[in-house]
This record gives sequence, C-alpha cells and structure tokens, in this order.
Amino acid sequence: MTSRADLLAWLNDLLQLNYTKVEQCGTGAAYIQVIDTIYGDLPLARVKFNAKHEYEYVANYKILQNTFKSKKIDKPVPVESLIKCKMQDNLEFLQWLKRYWDANYGGQGYDPVARRKGGRRAGSAQPNEAIQTLTAQVKEMSGHLEGLEKERDFYFEKLREIEILVQNQMEALEAQGQDDPVLKEIQKILYSTEEGFEVPEGEGGVDEEETF
Repeated sequence: MTSRADLLAWLNDLLQLNYTKVEQCGTGAAYIQVIDTIYGDLPLARVKFNAKHEYEYVANYKILQNTFKSKKIDKPVPVESLIKCKMQDNLEFLQWLKRYWDANYGGQGYDPVARRKGGRRAGSAQPNEAIQTLTAQVKEMSGHLEGLEKERDFYFEKLREIEILVQNQMEALEAQGQDDPVLKEIQKILYSTEEGFEVPEGEGGVDEEETF
C-alpha cells in the first residue's frame, strides 16, 4: 500500500501542486484533475481549485460524480466523508485513485498548469450559479426563521398561561384578604422589560385579560 508521503509526492509531481497533507485533497479539485490526466476532457473551467467552503467542495464533487458516471467508473464517491477533510477518508480515496490511475493512464503528455488556467477561482462563480447559491441560502434562512417564530409562539403561550394562572390565584387570595409574595414576584418578572424596550403602539392599552 502506497504511503502518505509517496502519494503526496506523486500527486504534487503529476499536477504540479504544493500539497503538504492528504487532507487538502478534501476540496475535490485534485481528484478531478487526476482523472483529467487520463481522459483530458473534464470541465476544469468549472472546478474551484481554491475552494474554501463546503458548498464549493460539494460543487466540485458533483463534477467528479458526473465524470464517474459518464466514464462508467464503478466507484462510489463518499462525498459526505471527503468534504470533512479528514486524513483517513481522503487517504483511502487517494490510494484507490492512484491504483485507478496506474491501471488507466496511457503515458500521454499533460500540462497540469495550462489545464488549470481555465479553472475558475473560488468566489468567482457565474451569475446564474451565484443566484442559485444565494437562493438556496435564502431558502435555508427562511426555514430557520420559521422555526424560530414557532418556538417564540410556543414560549409566548406558555408565559400567557402562567400569567393567567398567577392573576387568577392572586385575585382569589385578595378576595380572601390574603397575599402571596411569591406570586407577586412572579408577576413582577412577567411584566418586567429590558432597558430600551418599548411596547409597540396598540399593545399598551390592554385589559385585565390581555396583559401581554
């Protein structure tokens, strides 16, 4: 089995890179170009060679998966594991890739730097791709906001129930000429506001049954 050092030396020599650890392969860019050295027709212009974020890694692996499908390469790509940039997962995949390269590379000339020149740097996505990314982010944030609103309403209802319970109990005690300092303290907490907080217009004049 090829060692990490040998694999890195082979990869750096083949692609003229300066990788210092196997984990750097987790972006997917190097894996794509290794396959390109064999076939020479991969869409390197779409590869993000300087990817810094997981969504960019995922875009690279989509290219790799499509390539495997079109070239009928019967090897699952464990994207979820590889994008975490952990050493063991990427080492195992790189070892497999080296075996595949050894079995399929025809010895043809290859200029890795020239092939990469058409590659897009991370962050310079085409407009439609940028829109798709932003749309996905907005959708995710909207879902998160909806969850927060539901959580807010849930706790509001709980506080409202506590308020009514405290108010009813205090009224019952008052009718009996009694008092409960604990209930008063709870009510004080319920009605307290933080400094700078203002009750929105229309919510200040509440009756006894609408104190929130």
